[in-house]
Amino acid sequence: MATVILKKTLNSLNPNSILLRSLSSTATATATATAGQPQSDTTSSSFTFSSDHNNDTNNPNGDEIYIKARKPAPSTSVTMPMSFMTGSVVGKRFYKQVTTRPADDGVGWSVMLDYRTLKTPSKRPLKCSTLSLAKAIAAEWEFQLTDGIRPFTMPLMKLACTALERVPLTRPKIIDSLMARFNQDLVFCRAPDDNVLTSGVHELQVKKIDPLLKWVESEFGFKPVVYSSFFGGKQEDGLVKAVENVLKKTNDNELAAIDALASASHSLIISIAIFRGRLQIHEAIELIRLEEDMQVEKWGLVEGGHDLDVADLKVQISSAAVFLGLTKQF
Repeated sequence: MATVILKKTLNSLNPNSILLRSLSSTATATATATAGQPQSDTTSSSFTFSSDHNNDTNNPNGDEIYIKARKPAPSTSVTMPMSFMTGSVVGKRFYKQVTTRPADDGVGWSVMLDYRTLKTPSKRPLKCSTLSLAKAIAAEWEFQLTDGIRPFTMPLMKLACTALERVPLTRPKIIDSLMARFNQDLVFCRAPDDNVLTSGVHELQVKKIDPLLKWVESEFGFKPVVYSSFFGGKQEDGLVKAVENVLKKTNDNELAAIDALASASHSLIISIAIFRGRLQIHEAIELIRLEEDMQVEKWGLVEGGHDLDVADLKVQISSAAVFLGLTKQF
């Protein structure tokens, strides 16, 4: 019926014979093929009439009607899926060039994948506080291979997303979680010195960790308590309060880095020492692995175990420490 009506309408507009060859089948096939395509944001129809085939030998008068689908406008941003934060491969590399530019609102810097602005998993623009951080994250994206994007090779990107999305919403919970483990901090736990199996570890802890504890005393005005109990001990309320105040005064980038450092090191003191510039990366790693490295030296290294643990720890500590440095405004 629709074909008959359309034919009559066209005949009334053009007194000459109009070829409607396969009109119904052509319109049906074209509409079906384009049904799944995104629609344009404009108010006009998603189809246009075209005379591209006016030179068709079967239609010398050039009066056949063709229907063409509009192409959807390309996206100007790319949003990483939530699986980015879990470490799984999220898909093949879909971009050729990675660049940086000032953010659209003039505050911070954006990372561009070709013409697309990189966004966080919650679809917020990934705005970096400094150009240095933006260039470092851009380098992580440039490193990705064509067969897949691997988030575990982009620790700075993950920390930036955490600082932008998680920290502002859960800051009190992050601080409470860090302080809940403070009394069981790695640097407060001391191996017994009256046991032949642990006396060597005790001596090494005294030599390596005591200088850090003296720094804590001079920095916060309270002498830390050391203990040998597996369940930890209890520090003075003044020291606990002073450390908590440090966390409360941090910005989102700093708290994200400290939280990552504490998770990797099992020590809030070591994390704050890195944050304050008291410990370098290699010094922190040495303190974290003090007892285990001593055991490796005595009994040997387990390939595929100890070596992977060391590599993973170096990545976590180094990336968080570098992130801290890259976010500082000079």
